[in-house]
Parts: sequence; C-alpha cells; structure tokens
Amino acid sequence: MIVGLDHVVLVLRDIEAGVATYQSLFARAPAWRAEADGVATVLFTLDNTTLELIAPKAETDSANRIRAALDAQGEGLASICFRTNDIERMHRRLERLALKPTPVGEAESRDITSGAVLQWKRTRTETELTRGVRLFFLQREAERPASPVSASAPITAMDHIVISTGDPERAAALYGARLGLDMALDRSHPDWGRLMFFRCGDLIVEVAHHPESRMDAARDRLRGVCWRIEDADATRARLVSAGIDVSEIRAGRKPGTRVMTVRSGTCGVPTLLVERTPRPA
Repeated sequence: MIVGLDHVVLVLRDIEAGVATYQSLFARAPAWRAEADGVATVLFTLDNTTLELIAPKAETDSANRIRAALDAQGEGLASICFRTNDIERMHRRLERLALKPTPVGEAESRDITSGAVLQWKRTRTETELTRGVRLFFLQREAERPASPVSASAPITAMDHIVISTGDPERAAALYGARLGLDMALDRSHPDWGRLMFFRCGDLIVEVAHHPESRMDAARDRLRGVCWRIEDADATRARLVSAGIDVSEIRAGRKPGTRVMTVRSGTCGVPTLLVERTPRPA
C-alpha cells in the first residue's frame, strides 16, 4: 500500500537562504516554487524522492503557525510523507490501526515560474499516535518535474532517512507491523546501538536506538538524512570549493560503500553522503 517516500519536509525561517544552501549542496536547481496563504514552498526533486522547503512569508494564520513551531523547535526536519497508490484504502487501514487519520482531502500547488499545477490527495495521522513523528500519506497521479543539475558531481537520490527512538520495539511495530514496511535488517553493535532498516520504495527508513540515549521512550524524532552520490572524490572537491565543511572520505559500515559527513551547509540537518560501488555484472 505504501509504495515509497514521497517527500521530506524541512521547515525554515528564510526560504531564499534555504534554497541557496540546498542548491549548493545538491548541485541542482529547484524544481518547483509556490506560495499560498503566506507560506513559501520550494521543491528539490531527485531520482527517488523530494525535499520540500517551507518557510513563512506573510502575516497569515498558516504562516504564524509555522513561526510558532520554529520558535518552539527551531529549524529542521518537520515531517515525512509516504506515497500510496490507493489513498482511500490507506485511510481505511490507518483507521483500523487506530491512528486517527484526517479525512482524505484534495490539494494543489501552482509553480510560480511556469504556471504548471500539481494535484494530489492526502491524509495525515495523529502525531501523538505515531510516536511524535508527523506522518502524511499522499496519492498523486503525475510525477513532479526533476531538479535540473546545475554543477558537476550532483547528489542523485536519497539513500535513507534516520529516525531516532527511545523504544526500538514499539518503533519497529509502528513502521513494520502497522504501516507495512518491509524490515530489511535488524543489527546491534556495542558502539552504535541498534539499527533497523525498513525498505520504502528505492530507499530506507532507518530507525536507530542508542542504549545511552536519554530520549523520551514515547517520542521518536527525525534525526538526519543520507544522500547518494556517484563519485565521492568529485563531490567532496565540489563541496570544499563551495566553502562547505565536509569530513574526509571513509569506508561505510555497509561493504562496498564510501561515505562522508557534511558538517555545514545543510540548515542544521545531520547529513551523510554515500557512494555505492557498482555491483559486478
């Protein structure tokens, strides 16, 4: 029923600063710009998902609710939206799971530059019932336009999104048994705790628990993102020349991968880049 991760929402105070930041990081231009009810939205659409930047622009109720959230929690990852191919069926499942979904609603967005329109149907669950993480579910018929490449060595796709938890068993039950994501791996290590990987289309939802964490056991949180790259050396050189602070390249935990940590230029989102070695034919 869930066929992929449609998009991830990053809430900011200054939309233009966020656009400049992620255009430098991704080496891609925005694919979509819209403004409605005093809220500005910019989409960066990669090969398998979209990063949505949202910021208040005017004195409206919607914009002021975002300002209040920013005052309370600061900038950062705010929600994730799963894509479904049958929103009515998804809604019925969420009701049976007692996750209190909102009624299915229709929405649209108009691109400021082209005038093109995107339409979709969506619902969301009660946040207190999804362990504090805001979850949306969306059905759309048309694909979004892709973000055009603006420089060499661009980021190509999302590899995984990380959710931190204080109660790994209940988090696993939510994303696996209840929402129906396929658990690909459940691994524990004394240095970095327990990691659970759930397949979601062409990427992974990673649920992480560290035994020394002081997190509220009832509330998870969106922690960070890992993006895919094709050439780690070229990507690192590009980012360094753009003034972005990145670590040295190192071997990843997964065999055949090389990774680096992006330490600036992400609007405060913990960010990892991963290069996968192509499998032999």
